[in-house]
Amino acid sequence: MTLDLHELSLAAVDDAADALDLDPWLRELLHRPERSLAVQVPYVGDDGSIRVVPGYRIAHSTARGPAKGGTRFHPDVTGEEVAGLATLMSIKTAVMNLPLGGGKGGVSVDPKQLSEQELESLTRSYARAIAANIGPDLDVPAPDVNTSERHMDWIADEYGRITGASSPAVVTGKSLAAGGSHGRDTATAAGCRAVILASLERLGLPADARVVIQGFGNAGSHLARLLAADGLRVVAVSDSRGAVHDPAGLDVAAVAATKAATGSVADHDADTLTEDELFALDCDVLVPAALEGAVDGERAASIRARLIVEAANGPLTPAADAVLADRTVTVVPDVLASAGGVTVSCYEWQQNLRGERWPAPKVAEKLESRMAAALHDTWRVAEDRGVGLRAAAMVLGVERIVEAIERREARDEADDIAS
Repeated sequence: MTLDLHELSLAAVDDAADALDLDPWLRELLHRPERSLAVQVPYVGDDGSIRVVPGYRIAHSTARGPAKGGTRFHPDVTGEEVAGLATLMSIKTAVMNLPLGGGKGGVSVDPKQLSEQELESLTRSYARAIAANIGPDLDVPAPDVNTSERHMDWIADEYGRITGASSPAVVTGKSLAAGGSHGRDTATAAGCRAVILASLERLGLPADARVVIQGFGNAGSHLARLLAADGLRVVAVSDSRGAVHDPAGLDVAAVAATKAATGSVADHDADTLTEDELFALDCDVLVPAALEGAVDGERAASIRARLIVEAANGPLTPAADAVLADRTVTVVPDVLASAGGVTVSCYEWQQNLRGERWPAPKVAEKLESRMAAALHDTWRVAEDRGVGLRAAAMVLGVERIVEAIERREARDEADDIAS
C-alpha cells in the first residue's frame, strides 16, 4: 500500500498546530526541513564497474538538539519519504523528551542484491557524500531498514578518516567494539514491550493477553521473545512470506529457529494464515512491526484487537485510524511505541560524548523509565483534550519543539540587543 509519509506527517503537524493555535511562522518552520541534502552515491561493483545511486540526508529540526534519525537502504527510498520520516523523528524525540531533534537518511538501492564488499563501498561512499552535514553536535545517523551495526561502524570509521579524528558519537547503533551501547539491538522491542505492559494494565486487559505480531524482523522477533517471557501468549506472527498461528501460544524460540533455518516463519509447524486472516484474528494486542501502510480502512474494519501498538513507522493509514477510532480501539502511535531505538541511541550518543560505557541493566532501567514517562505524558494530553493517543502525541511533540524554537528566538533577540 502506497503512503505519502511526508504529506501525512505534515497533515498531522497541521492538526497539532490547529489544536495549539500556532502562529503562521511557527507552522512554516515545522513544515520545512532545516537542511535537505540530495547526493549521488557512486560505489564499486564486484565486477569493477562504478555504479551510481541517489541518496539523501534531511534534518527536519535541531531546536531541541542535534538531528537524530536512521539511514535506510531500500529501492523505494525517495526524498519525500525521507523528509516525512525526518519530520516524524522530530516529533518522536520531543515526545520522549530527549535532547535531540529529528533527521533521516536513505539510499535508493536494493541491498539484497549487493555483496558484502559492494555494501561497504556503498556505505563509505554515502558517508563521504554526507560528511559535511553530519557530526556529534549537528546530525547523528543510526540504523534503519536494511542497515545495521556494521553499516554504522563503516560510517563512523569513514567519518574519522575524513576528519582526522575518532568521533564515535557521529553515529549510533554501532557494534559494542566500536563504541555501541548495551541494549541497542533490542531497544525498539524493549521500548515497545514497556508500552504494551503499561497499556494492558491501564486498559484492564489480562496479564496473559493474546498478541499478534505482523513482521518478524529485528523488532518483531525480539518483541515476541520478550512478551512470551513476560507470560503473554504470542498467538500469531508473520513475515513477508507468510504467517503462522497457534491459539494456545506459539513457541517463539522454535519459530525463530525455523526462520533462521529456512528464511521464513511460514515454514514453522503450525496453522498457516494469509496476511488478511492474521489481522482479523481474535486477540487482545495487535503489533504491526513491518513497513508503512500495512493497515488500510478495509483491513481495520476486520481487526478484533482491543489494543494496537505501532512498532513500525506509519503502519496505519488515516482511513484505518478513523475506522478504529469509531470502534474505540486504543492505538499507541509509532512516535511513542517505536521510540525505544532512538532513546537508546540517545544513551549511546551520551556515553560516547562522555567517554563512558553504561552496563546493560542501567540502560534497560533508564529506557523503561523513559517509556513509562512518555506514555503517561501522552495519555494525560489525550485525556485533557479528549483526543486519541496519536493526536495527543503530535500535540505534545509539537508543543515541546515550539517551546524550544521560541526559547532560541528569544535568546537570539537578546544577543542582538546586547550587541
